[in-house]
Amino acid sequence: MYKLIIILLLAFPFCTLAQTVTTGAIYDFSKKTISLPGVTVRNLNTKKITSANAAGKFTITANTGDLLEFSLVGYRTDTLYLTSLLPKTIYMVDKINALNDVDIKGVKINKSILSPDPLAEKYTLLGTGGNLERKKMTDKVGGLNLNLGYGKYKRQQRKEAELEERDKYLAEIDDNFNERTINNLLKLEGEDLKNFMIIYRPSVLKIQEERPFRYSYYIVQSYHAWLKLSPKERKLQDLPVLKKVN
Repeated sequence: MYKLIIILLLAFPFCTLAQTVTTGAIYDFSKKTISLPGVTVRNLNTKKITSANAAGKFTITANTGDLLEFSLVGYRTDTLYLTSLLPKTIYMVDKINALNDVDIKGVKINKSILSPDPLAEKYTLLGTGGNLERKKMTDKVGGLNLNLGYGKYKRQQRKEAELEERDKYLAEIDDNFNERTINNLLKLEGEDLKNFMIIYRPSVLKIQEERPFRYSYYIVQSYHAWLKLSPKERKLQDLPVLKKVN
């Protein structure tokens, strides 16, 4: 019995030591020497909460592998995964990007920025005045005509983006479906090679639907289909000659 009591008494200090803590100091990110008092430090694993003191220092119960959260009004909330319990230095980022006042006296304004955008579509608003008669939608009502949006400009941008994407796929096809690549795989040469490339060249739509596109597999599969064609079918048919209209 006495031995059991002694063992328990000896084990008690080790249990106390198992309650580990981590410490650290918290500073402003943009001004590294300014400490941040009052930061709320929360251990998301144990739910323990503490606050940084007047010097921006904190101590909290934690273990390796815990996740600490740091929050303060006006600053972005941040988290820290504890890989060790060594003292930490924390830098918190201010939410507000303060802009310096700008003196605009004597600044010349470019008049071109006030001119109507030639690419903007015109929209007509109907006036809501009590005695104004309804006019056609193409008329100006109440002398009000606003240029809103950039419909034409956006459509032009979208079209240019589609063309750029198409050019990118066409370049990819040229790099992977060419005479050298096909000749190395199939040993086709001369007229047969040219006809094969024209008949089985993959379309942009096919390349878009199968990403990443397996060109070697496609070429071999196409070659099997090519072998099933008759000699006449492997040749490109001449276009019919159009009759001249007098």
